[in-house]
Amino acid sequence: MSNGKILVADDDSAIRTVLNQALSRAGYEVRLTSNAATLWRWVAQGEGDLVITDVVMPDESAFDLLPRIKKIRPELPVVVMSAQNTFMTAIRASERGAYEYLPKPFDLKELISIVGRALAEPKARRNLMSAEDVGENMPLVGRSPAMQDIYRILARLMQTDLTVMIMGESGTGKELVARALHDYGKRRNGPFVAINMAAIPRDLIESELFGHEKGAFTGASSRNVGRFEQAEGGTLFLDEIGDMPMEAQTRLLRVLQQGEYTTVGGRTPIRTNVRIVAATNKDLRTLINQGLFREDLFFRLNVVPIRLPPLRERSEDIPDLVRHFFTQSEKEGLPSKQIETDALERLKHYRWPGNVRELENLVRRLTALYPQDVITANLIDSELEPPQPNQTSDVPSNDETLSAAVERHLTDYFSEFGDDLPPPGLYHRILKDVEYPLIGAALAATRGNQIKAAELLGVNRNTLRKKIRDLDIQVIRASR
Repeated sequence: MSNGKILVADDDSAIRTVLNQALSRAGYEVRLTSNAATLWRWVAQGEGDLVITDVVMPDESAFDLLPRIKKIRPELPVVVMSAQNTFMTAIRASERGAYEYLPKPFDLKELISIVGRALAEPKARRNLMSAEDVGENMPLVGRSPAMQDIYRILARLMQTDLTVMIMGESGTGKELVARALHDYGKRRNGPFVAINMAAIPRDLIESELFGHEKGAFTGASSRNVGRFEQAEGGTLFLDEIGDMPMEAQTRLLRVLQQGEYTTVGGRTPIRTNVRIVAATNKDLRTLINQGLFREDLFFRLNVVPIRLPPLRERSEDIPDLVRHFFTQSEKEGLPSKQIETDALERLKHYRWPGNVRELENLVRRLTALYPQDVITANLIDSELEPPQPNQTSDVPSNDETLSAAVERHLTDYFSEFGDDLPPPGLYHRILKDVEYPLIGAALAATRGNQIKAAELLGVNRNTLRKKIRDLDIQVIRASR
């Protein structure tokens, strides 16, 4: 007995043969065609329980056919295949009402699983919302398997308001993903508001998020609108959420639970209607174990986790990214450039600690500073090679002062950002970085004697105790 009839449309005879064999072995009846006209005739006659079709057909695109299929048979699931493998392909498939999008080549076991899942679902759940064409401007670049997984997740999320947590190293494009969720989702007509938690002083974060009333604190000379109010009806992107102070975490959790907030200094609750997308380059579970992040807030934010792979895990995307950045630079008035195959290979074997942002900065630098029309491998080597050991400015000497060491460290730190600047708040971050080893060294030197350590540091004993507690320094007492 057949498990159902599958209609397959693809102008590649090899693919039709493979799909026929795999689906037949799984117990399905299969009908094959190489054109959209025959597929449409079958669908219009009421044939088939599921459609598998390539996007590019000799007589018509599947994207043009899909709306007609969904109009006469909204319950019929359609699985779209494509070798184009771009973000916009996945989005357009979702918006036209496809049940699933599969980039070629694909795993046959995965296809069989998708078919089984689609046929097992109630028919009412298969009719996805369609939307207007969103154009061909591609916000995300890459055709690697890792990026295909991202595209498929995003396509499924477009017509939802689910809270999303984007995880990835600095420079992987977390805000681009957040903007794509907004620009191609059902809140596209609302505002997209971004706030970087690492760039705002701790004592101002609540005011930035929720706004404040006139006179709420010293310097509050007028009412201030917070980011939640600015994002009403749209998307609020909370970048570097791991840097949010505990007090603000508590207030954010309350907003997510109750759907309302009060301004700083205000009393009247304000209802909110925003989609939350958060991002972090830190391991939040580690922060939870250290008592620096609320576990209940993590579960509220981590409804749909998306991990953005670092560039070194998708090096096959580098040629597409380079061409994309060359095109961007040319639109900005910089000279047109090409790149040798050997040069691309050099780029593909580099580790990219700064990820896509570092690659973009390199491409812009190559475009702006070098007169050559073709970027060579030697040019790439000269840009990517590490500093030579004889450069004394980068090598600490035995008699190097603390001031000189800090200056050297900051020079290296600033260079990591290329033409950009580090996030604001650097002064307090540096002090915090110095404070921990300084207090730890003082406690070690005094064998954990806090009275002597406070005297050594020149601070009040209560101040030292508070620092030990805030910095989570483990004090080991020992006798001399």
